[in-house]
Amino acid sequence: MHVLHLSATGTLGGAERSLLDILASVREAYPEWPLSVIGGTRGRLEEAAAALGAAVQVLPFGSSLARLGEAGRGEAALGTAAFAARLAWSAPSAMRYLTALRDAIDRIRPAVVHTHGLKMHILAAWAVGLSRAGVRPRVVWHVHDYVGNRQTTARLLRWSLRHCDAVVANSASVASDVRAALQPGVPVVPVHNAVDLQRFTPDGARLDLDRLAGLPPAAPGTVRVGLMGTFGRWKGHTVFLDAIARAGSGRDLRAYVIGGALYDTAGSQHTHDELRRYADMRGLSDRVGFTGFVDSPDEAIRALDVVVHASIAPEPFGLVIAEAMACGRAVIASDAGGAREIFTDGVDALAHTPGDADTLAARIVELSGDPDRRDRLGRAGRRTAERRFNRDRLAGQLAPIYHGPLRAAS
Repeated sequence: MHVLHLSATGTLGGAERSLLDILASVREAYPEWPLSVIGGTRGRLEEAAAALGAAVQVLPFGSSLARLGEAGRGEAALGTAAFAARLAWSAPSAMRYLTALRDAIDRIRPAVVHTHGLKMHILAAWAVGLSRAGVRPRVVWHVHDYVGNRQTTARLLRWSLRHCDAVVANSASVASDVRAALQPGVPVVPVHNAVDLQRFTPDGARLDLDRLAGLPPAAPGTVRVGLMGTFGRWKGHTVFLDAIARAGSGRDLRAYVIGGALYDTAGSQHTHDELRRYADMRGLSDRVGFTGFVDSPDEAIRALDVVVHASIAPEPFGLVIAEAMACGRAVIASDAGGAREIFTDGVDALAHTPGDADTLAARIVELSGDPDRRDRLGRAGRRTAERRFNRDRLAGQLAPIYHGPLRAAS
């Protein structure tokens, strides 16, 4: 069975790393299956997917299509009118892309087209609908995000459902949102993201976060607390910085912001300079380091004592939570959305109220002064990751979704 994955971006965010885990799992379970990947922009996904045996090509979106997106979840949304205007401006580019994507799919002739990213769900559905091949592939949308708070995007997705055969959601929370927002007449199946447990381990190399951030080496005994992720406005970076400020300057504590602004969608992200200015305003210039994007998230996690997930809106899944648990690190996570499905508060991680810097600060203080509890949470988190997030299971969960009647082209 030839499976073609379509990714809206080549940058390695959570959805793209999930795609790579799927490739690895399917390659191990079904080595005879041809695998292909088409990306909408260039990035590290190309090399990583090729290393897993996939045939990779980039079909560039172009700048207007790459930047098109309807922000949600507490981000600085464009607004319906502004998004509609941008959508109209991008229409010629989208039509050209549809034609090129249709031709690529007809040339590859996959049995399944598995899409990642809201933009790519819509484009791929219509490209397959325009197919000139005798038999159209089965189309599977892998939804890594909430769609109910994106009114225009949800409307476009509903219009495109006639060319979709199944929806995979990365959590039960997202699956519920998809059912409510789209009311699809196709199966919606929750499949949790996975972690490479051979890479994300308690023991192994650790990054020198101080060097990456341009800070002097921290004193022995310093507790290192970090927030790792893209700079999406809903990821809670300012809440994290507020919590560090409230945790007090007298503690042996150093904080790190790990990651960067990875995506092209207009208005959806903080900038590096913006967050630095915010930290300076809070008096944190000597207590918070900004490392930028790191190629080795496992090595960054192992360099921390406490990993913070601070999303201010419900998280679709929260891959960094599962990865930190796999690395045996103490985790503090926002208690909302798909993240709730990953951990048990007080057992393998600690919960905090989303957007509440006071409760987050209290959790940070609690763990910074209790190394034994950090160790207990870390060991329990590793056991949870081994039991629930091993990526070997992905192929078995996806194969029944992939197998289905192929439809004649209409």
